[in-house]
Amino acid sequence: MDRHYIHFETPDLAKLANDTAPPAGPEEVLIKVDHAGINRADLLQRLGLYPPPEDASPIPGLEVAGQVVAVGGRCTALKLGDRVCALTHGGGYASHAIAREDHCLALPDSLSTEQGAALPEALLTVWYNVMERGQLSAGETVLIYGGSSGIGSIGIQMAAALGANVISTAGSVARCDAVRALGASFVANHREGSLTEQITEAGYGGKIDVILDIAGGDLMQANLDLAALDGRIVCIGVMRGMQSEINLATLFMKRLTLTGSTLRRLDTAERARCFTAIRDRIWPQVIAGNIQPIVDTAYSLADVLEAHEHMRLGTHLGKLVLDCRMG
Repeated sequence: MDRHYIHFETPDLAKLANDTAPPAGPEEVLIKVDHAGINRADLLQRLGLYPPPEDASPIPGLEVAGQVVAVGGRCTALKLGDRVCALTHGGGYASHAIAREDHCLALPDSLSTEQGAALPEALLTVWYNVMERGQLSAGETVLIYGGSSGIGSIGIQMAAALGANVISTAGSVARCDAVRALGASFVANHREGSLTEQITEAGYGGKIDVILDIAGGDLMQANLDLAALDGRIVCIGVMRGMQSEINLATLFMKRLTLTGSTLRRLDTAERARCFTAIRDRIWPQVIAGNIQPIVDTAYSLADVLEAHEHMRLGTHLGKLVLDCRMG
């Protein structure tokens, strides 16, 4: 079975290459990819700043949606022709990609593969960081930065569906309105002054139980100040810098937990365990339409550099995806 895929000869030169699709292992499926999700990690990998693990595919792409065209001998849940979205261990920017069966989610008829490609990475990121590391409970308040992003837009809907009060941030009046429509009870505009002041004036200062921080840098002290007693701060990105200067007394006095993670270093069994929880707790909400992926733009696979530039600029609302059916 022939495969085409994206090869970055240099960070600024992407070419379509061809080879034979890899065989599915005993616990894997081969997916004929319709769409692949784009993540910031893909941009960093292209630039040589985020090398994939040694056992991962060198082809970028961490999530796909399409049809199962080969099934490993130990697979029991999926069959040929099933529509799925899946987390991949790299290799998503291609016409065919391998995924573990237990890292797949069966797509309902109500979702297109374009929408499906926007889900696996965001669902896993939010579940693992907000629900597990952050231990968010119903009735608590969570701050999810970047509510108009792929992760933010899904995270707001997930947290709200599980009974939490969600607040967020965005970068324009229109984006703030869009994020509120997703279920956020308050949205601070980060282009209109101090986030700490806006969130405090809205009545949430010192009352936020869980914070999902995608920015790092100079926002870390704001996180400590805004957090409630016994609050949990989970940092998953450093868009505002790798270094932070914080007042440790705030950490001590509030008994705060500061943690973080990268999903590419999460082992296979942990990912599978999280996907089991997502199937039980979250996927019914997706099927019911209570959690809906938002796709900003679908680019052809050959236009991957244009798509990456769109993501770098951060002007999208929701998710950017690649159409992998043609070059």
